[in-house]
Amino acid sequence: MNQATPHVVARVGAFTQLLSSTRRGARLARLLAVTELRSWGVSQDLTERAELVVAELTANAVLHGRVPGRCFRLTLALGPAADRLRIEVSDARGDLRPLPRPTDTDPLGTTGRGLTLVTALADHWDCIPYPPSGKTVRADLLDTSPWPPGLDPTSPTTLGISTGGPRR
Repeated sequence: MNQATPHVVARVGAFTQLLSSTRRGARLARLLAVTELRSWGVSQDLTERAELVVAELTANAVLHGRVPGRCFRLTLALGPAADRLRIEVSDARGDLRPLPRPTDTDPLGTTGRGLTLVTALADHWDCIPYPPSGKTVRADLLDTSPWPPGLDPTSPTTLGISTGGPRR
């Protein structure tokens, strides 16, 4: 019995964009990241986790890393096996470095949980200097989806459903 197995090609993706240090810039970063990841064919799980991480990191860049007249930079890099995504957000305020939320803060507070969320969603995150005076917060996400990169588990072809074509 011969069954066709999908051929998955290893891909490398890279995307960088400067965006205004505004709420609109942070929203646009999230939308651009999702669009780019979908075009690369990464799994839905990785795309959804990346969307939340990008939203949190860019919101922090706008709220805490903003310098008037300076933009922030969003960079996405997909590893060769398409199983590791690095998200980097660089801003102009190197003097304000991100710190995890203290555990003794107000549990009903409405702010201060972004990095806790990033910690939960990313496999690793850290902060490095971004010369001359800024910082880059970067997060690595591993694709834990059981589906090979580039395959959508909800597509008719993957599910073995005929989508038409010539009849014999």
